[in-house]
Amino acid sequence: MSLELWGGVEPTVNRVGDTFFDQGERTGYCGRIDDIARFASLGIKALRFPILWERVERSPGEFTWRDIPARLEALRGFGIRPIATLLHHGSGPRWTNLLDPEFPRLFERFAHAVASRFPELDAYTPVNEPLTTARFSALYGHWYPHARDDRSFMLALLNQLRASVRAMLAIRTTNPAAIYVQTEDIGTTHARPRLAYQADFENDRRWLSLDLLHGKLPVSDRTRRWLTECGLDDADLAWFAARGTPPDLIGVNYYVTSERWLDERLERYPAGVRGGNGRDAYADVEAVRARTEGIAGWTGVLHATWERYRRPLAITEVHLGSTREEQMRWLWEAWRAANEARRRDIDVRAVTVWSLLGAFDWCSLVTRFENRYEPGAYDVRSSPPRPTALAAMMRSLAGAGACEHPVLEGPGWWRRPDRVPGIAASQPTRTVRPLLLAGAGGRLGRAFVRALVRRGISTEALDRRALDICDEEAVAAAVALHRPWAIVNVAGIATRAVAERFPDRARRVHVDGTANLAQAAARCGAALLTFSPEDVFDGGRRRPYVEGDLRAPIGVRGRTKAEAEERALEAAQTSLIVRTGELFGTGDDCVARRALRAGDSHRVPNGYVSSPTFVDDVVDAALDLLLDGETGIWHLANAGALDDVAFARRVLDAAKRSSVDIVATGAEVVPRPLYAALASERASLLSPVEDAIERWLARNPAA
Repeated sequence: MSLELWGGVEPTVNRVGDTFFDQGERTGYCGRIDDIARFASLGIKALRFPILWERVERSPGEFTWRDIPARLEALRGFGIRPIATLLHHGSGPRWTNLLDPEFPRLFERFAHAVASRFPELDAYTPVNEPLTTARFSALYGHWYPHARDDRSFMLALLNQLRASVRAMLAIRTTNPAAIYVQTEDIGTTHARPRLAYQADFENDRRWLSLDLLHGKLPVSDRTRRWLTECGLDDADLAWFAARGTPPDLIGVNYYVTSERWLDERLERYPAGVRGGNGRDAYADVEAVRARTEGIAGWTGVLHATWERYRRPLAITEVHLGSTREEQMRWLWEAWRAANEARRRDIDVRAVTVWSLLGAFDWCSLVTRFENRYEPGAYDVRSSPPRPTALAAMMRSLAGAGACEHPVLEGPGWWRRPDRVPGIAASQPTRTVRPLLLAGAGGRLGRAFVRALVRRGISTEALDRRALDICDEEAVAAAVALHRPWAIVNVAGIATRAVAERFPDRARRVHVDGTANLAQAAARCGAALLTFSPEDVFDGGRRRPYVEGDLRAPIGVRGRTKAEAEERALEAAQTSLIVRTGELFGTGDDCVARRALRAGDSHRVPNGYVSSPTFVDDVVDAALDLLLDGETGIWHLANAGALDDVAFARRVLDAAKRSSVDIVATGAEVVPRPLYAALASERASLLSPVEDAIERWLARNPAA
């Protein structure tokens, strides 16, 4: 049997105080039954399917199944096997919690209700990652019931494990053949020699949930003593051994941050990661960012789990919150590791692409509503959800068992030396087909070069001297030589004043140059990404412009860019045109930097409303869209409609320079739309401008 591809939605319903965070509601999954058809198009064989306690049992003993029957019927129609999850990082409904002695019995009642209502279900994960949930809820205090001590941790873990065993016994009274799939986040702790004893302890503790389900305990004397101090006794072990409910399949979850590094040299680390064990003080940080040897990765965790339990395995969560090519590389590494393990006779059944619909606010461990979104195989910021490059990759893995894309030839950031602070970024691994960047010497071009190096994307970056895009033969020769998989055009006349002064030059660069690149891209099968300003609109309205609004260009720059858009779309169906607002973060002459360098007062033209846009945000989002295979016109601008005076004030306030006096001046002498704020009818991908200003200042303290 070949390695299968599975999928999963991020269904977490966790509680913080009296607030429940429901990922299914936030991603829209709960309101879209047609997501099942989207998942089926990816070629998955199984879906980790949430039937969550908090959503279903709204009052004790009363169950509301809502659209679950219809979703299960749709899965059956597509031949996809559901693996039901009953509790995912939750503490149960409001009338119970992880420390409640009645928790296992109440959960058993719920599981029996599920099995009775859906007897056809034959695979269950009663409780997802019980050890991780116990740590976050009862040892670190992030989630309800917010305990922070060893005994509470142990009680929360035992309650979840007893609940899982009792649930499977109840389920099997209805379906004796039901399969028990137990997931857990299995990382590793590394340490400097002085803290090796603590790393050994934590590496023992990571197996605790699975060991108990197998009716055994870790072998370390220190770990056994700690377990006794936490309240675990022989009767608890006997309880699990007597019921004989080890998992039929172990779901291995692993994230790029699952490996930790312990270091007693506290001065090297910020206060937020410093702690200790009562004997030694130390920092506890992500190994991938601190350990020069790097991380063991998927290969290490699969081998370690197999050697300990010798039970069938599946990778049940593959997700990385990062740029698109890094998400692809993380999945590719997991897929290859699973196949390599199978060649070594390790019984790995499947790889599960996690967060098919993405996830919200995991950067804060879902403790706050910050609206930070990480896309998955689909991006729910579009309606309907938009497939990303991961969706295309999944179809390839499901069909051919492999995937080819130039960005997969380079290592992920977790494998590159510059992942450790203080080590300069090296040039990306050279690929057979690089990305070709035209106009690399300009302000936007330099931002692209920085991003492409940071993202490890092999690039042939050509400035005006190396490639005159107005020369059709030169463009054709460069494309034939480099055979790019994509062409990014950032060449252009940077300012309105220069375009007005040299209209013929603006036309050659914007119109003829873009057409040359688009035609060359079409001939070699490459995608084209090119840019347009807000000047393609005349500014005669007072609502943000969207992609479908008719162009009414103003000034030379606007007219030539509008014509360039038409030429690009005519020449190549694969053309992607990104319109942006007034960019900041591009260099010394950007509006934001000039405001910060002002003395006691700063003069700003009055009355021009736009959507100030952080150049790094535009570059990253545009590259993601390019990798996703998107075409046509997209608006990428930080959310907000501000005139220049208001924007300068926001920048100065964020930089704590509110004392600078803003002096509004008259209109500019060059044509410029009075109102040119941008929005999108396709998807709002960038954060509010206030957030962008804060991040720009954080990245550029010298500003």
